[in-house]
Amino acid sequence: MTELVTSDPDGELVGKPTSVSRITLSHIMTAGDTNLLGSVHGGVIMKLVDDAAGAVAGRHSGGPAVTASMDEMAFLEPVRIGDLVHVRAQVNWTGRSSMEVGVRVLAERWNESSPAQQVGSAYLVFAAVDEHGKPRRVPPVVPETERDKRRYQEAQIRRTHRLARRRAIKELRERRAAEGLDDA
Repeated sequence: MTELVTSDPDGELVGKPTSVSRITLSHIMTAGDTNLLGSVHGGVIMKLVDDAAGAVAGRHSGGPAVTASMDEMAFLEPVRIGDLVHVRAQVNWTGRSSMEVGVRVLAERWNESSPAQQVGSAYLVFAAVDEHGKPRRVPPVVPETERDKRRYQEAQIRRTHRLARRRAIKELRERRAAEGLDDA
């Protein structure tokens, strides 16, 4: 992925619509994907989620992007052998070098003729990096639909909460260390 991210005459990166990087990855679950209970292992689903989110982040940023965090991975229903799993991902929000990617996991039951049902969801934060692994700027995401706009606003709330949580934990650790209670 060596796409050049274009900028306007002022050097600002040109925004990309949400639909430009949206993808769906599909995978049939096999016996090798199962846990001891006979359903698909959560780690297998998490890998598919990370793969889809990484593809979206790379496509949106025009180059390499690495997983910085995963928030709110929710498993709603078990996935079984033979199910066709669809992992849908899109960029919800962008910062200077980071992007939140929303992922929805659906499963079509191999032995039913019903439509795919949602079985999981997650939010991941990716950082765009250059060839030296240093952060690089990403183009802004341009929400297109009302749903995209809602997702953008919700992503801003999640970012505020992530930063506040990180700050509170850092302050607590510093306070404990100052009191000689550093429990490493």
